[in-house]
Amino acid sequence: MSKPTRIALVGATGLIGMSLIRLGVGRSDFRIIGIARREAQLPVGARMEMLVAPPEGWPNAIAAANADVLVSALGTTWRKAGQDEAAFRAVDQDLVLSCAKAAKDLGLRQMIAVSSVGADPAAKNFYLRVKGEVEQQLGRVGIPRLDILRPGLLRGPRAELRPAEKLGMIASPLVDLFLHGQYSKYRSIQADLVAKAIVGLTREKMAGRFVFEHDAMLRAASRA
Repeated sequence: MSKPTRIALVGATGLIGMSLIRLGVGRSDFRIIGIARREAQLPVGARMEMLVAPPEGWPNAIAAANADVLVSALGTTWRKAGQDEAAFRAVDQDLVLSCAKAAKDLGLRQMIAVSSVGADPAAKNFYLRVKGEVEQQLGRVGIPRLDILRPGLLRGPRAELRPAEKLGMIASPLVDLFLHGQYSKYRSIQADLVAKAIVGLTREKMAGRFVFEHDAMLRAASRA
């Protein structure tokens, strides 16, 4: 029996992080070591470690995880950041890069980072511009394999859901029907499918930088 892949997961308490944790219940092919600022209620049957530390201690937590792969499901919102650009960058840029550099120094073979559809360092939209800048910077860190996921609207259970987000989740299945060809990347996607794509990608061995939008994520999910 092959040794399970050890996944260090930062952003463990978010929508995608918890989806990945649920996916791990009853699985023996991978083991999750979650890294978070606070304790989280884990799903029934979850057999995993949760390392709790302030963000400045996450490089040490990644070292303690003894992982093969780093998964970053980190991300805040403009609202949670208090509509402050520096506060937003502190999480979505500085903390992501700090974790990536720790993974590189520790010799991890792979990083899988959740970004966003439309990420572009030249974007006028601040959120998408930061996401694009982070993608570029991650590519320069030097981890042997970097996988970047660019989901559209994420569907799944959230602890906090604003009215506009609720409306978007209700309407998205209908809107998705009209998104074809070059626009298919904007389709919504279930967080559970993103989690499956992450697991599928941990099996890839080829080095390099790879970007996965909607359809490519579905193909990766089928390998989980």
